[in-house]
Amino acid sequence: PYIIACGKEAGILGRIFSGREVGTLFLPMEEHLTSKKHWIAFTLRSRGRIYIDDGAKKAIVDQGKSLLPSGIVRIEGNFAVGDSVNCRDSRGSKIAKGLVNYSSEDIDRIKGLRTDRIEQILGNKPYDEVIHRDNMAVTKSTQKR
Repeated sequence: PYIIACGKEAGILGRIFSGREVGTLFLPMEEHLTSKKHWIAFTLRSRGRIYIDDGAKKAIVDQGKSLLPSGIVRIEGNFAVGDSVNCRDSRGSKIAKGLVNYSSEDIDRIKGLRTDRIEQILGNKPYDEVIHRDNMAVTKSTQKR
């Protein structure tokens, strides 16, 4: 862990070492991201947002599952297959960022549906998942501890 604080303040080190809340504390990650998930989380610019229900949030955060169309409530933005998007819960909090297997137009058509309905609606079904768990980085603050 490390702290960033103003070094010009008198007695700053004493306050830090006494446990006072001074500056910004950075804690190490319990688990390291793979290089791919790090790239997704911190390098790629998000092209849109997918809002998900509580069941999908639980599946992603607690069980490490992929995002299926049935858990999608609504989308924002125009994005293509392979673009990165933020996944947000019902309160609007970011819970993950991932690479989509479908365009925003197609996701809008299949949101809320079971995976067995994808082909019926779109005419084809290249993937069951809108975002596969291998292409998703879950936000640290939402991960189960």
